[in-house]
Amino acid sequence: MGYLEWGGDNHMFLAQIEVQILSDVLSKPGNLLHPFIILPLIGQVLLLISIFQKQPNRFLLYFGIIGPGLLFAMILFIGLRNMNVKIILSALPFFAFSIWILFHLRSLKKNIST
Repeated sequence: MGYLEWGGDNHMFLAQIEVQILSDVLSKPGNLLHPFIILPLIGQVLLLISIFQKQPNRFLLYFGIIGPGLLFAMILFIGLRNMNVKIILSALPFFAFSIWILFHLRSLKKNIST
């Protein structure tokens, strides 16, 4: 889910931030040009495309995971740096699910080759 806290009593989930950024895209299109916005967004689009494929393309899955993975790595780093358990716990499910997907793809590849 991705959770962030900053400056005093400010906090938001990543999905809320994403909705806010996408709703402001017409009035502030330059906001999308930041690497921590554009890369996860491209990754989400690639993952969305791979969901609707009968046989998911490994390229789409790998790069789809890397995009948001960079953002979640930064969130995890911030949580570890500040020792904020809520932020750390909000980033871990992404990594657990990503690792599970990668192992699942690897096992599918072994089953197909044998």
